[in-house]
Amino acid sequence: MIEAGVPGFSVTQWHALLAPRNTPRRIVERLHAELVKAAQRPDIAARLALDGTEPIASSPKEFTEFLRAERDQWSKVAKAADIRTR
Repeated sequence: MIEAGVPGFSVTQWHALLAPRNTPRRIVERLHAELVKAAQRPDIAARLALDGTEPIASSPKEFTEFLRAERDQWSKVAKAADIRTR
């Protein structure tokens, strides 16, 4: 988009595993630890790289902050474009 003349445009694709809001902390921490281990396996990292995916093992707290920033960013875009849900 920058090459098309839209300065400061930044959009990334991301994937995540989400759990229900009231999932016990110990379960969230265990899921996080296992996902980090899996993402570090050479075979999984190589498979993800085929799709251009770069694993980022942010903490659950960091990811929550990321989700809030995404929500804030895209809420502004939707409002500016007058996009509404039914």
